[in-house]
Amino acid sequence: MSEQIEIEFKNLLIEEEFERLKTFFSFAREDFKKQVNHYFDTNHFTLKEQGCALRIREKIGHFEITLKQPAPVGLLETNQEISPHDAQNMLAGGELPEGPVRTALSNLVDQTNPVAYFGSLTTERAEKEYCGGLVVLDHSTYLGIHDYELEYEVEDEESGRESFHTLLSGLNIPVRKTDNKIMRFYRQKQWISQSGH
Repeated sequence: MSEQIEIEFKNLLIEEEFERLKTFFSFAREDFKKQVNHYFDTNHFTLKEQGCALRIREKIGHFEITLKQPAPVGLLETNQEISPHDAQNMLAGGELPEGPVRTALSNLVDQTNPVAYFGSLTTERAEKEYCGGLVVLDHSTYLGIHDYELEYEVEDEESGRESFHTLLSGLNIPVRKTDNKIMRFYRQKQWISQSGH
C-alpha cells in the first residue's frame, strides 16, 4: 500500500500526433504494454461529484485498487494491491477488501450508497524518462471510442509544466484541455445512455 501525490500534465492527441511522439521517443511496438482500468462509483456518482475516482488496474495478471482524491497540488493517490479473487468480488458486487482504500473511501461514501462497477477502459501504454519526469504515451479504447493521450508525470509542478509545454510546442502539438480517463469514460457512457445507442 502507498499514498502519494500525483502531479501530471495531460494532452489529448490526434492519431498523427501520437505517431509523431512515438517516432520522437523511438517507441517500438513491443514498448506498449496493455493494462485495463475497471471503474467504480456509486449510482449517484458520489465520487465523481467530489472530484474523486476509484479504479482497479489490471496489468499482467496483477490487480491494484487506486483511489484518487483532490490535493492542494495534484491528486492524492491511495494504492493497494489485491488478489484476483478480491478483484472478481469487486467487479461482481462492488465489495471492497479490507485495507487503506476501503478506509479512505468510508470518509467519502455513505455505507447505504455502495460503489458499483461501471465499465472498463483498455490502454496500450509506453513510458520513458524525459527531462526529470516520466513521459507516458497512451492509446485507449472504451465504449466504441479510440483516444490518444500524452501524460507527463513529475515531482515539481513548475518545471514539469515548462518541460511539457516545450515538448508540445517543439513537435507542433496544440495544448488541449484534457479530462482524465475516468471523466472521458463517464462522458461517453452518459452520451450513450442519453442517445439510446
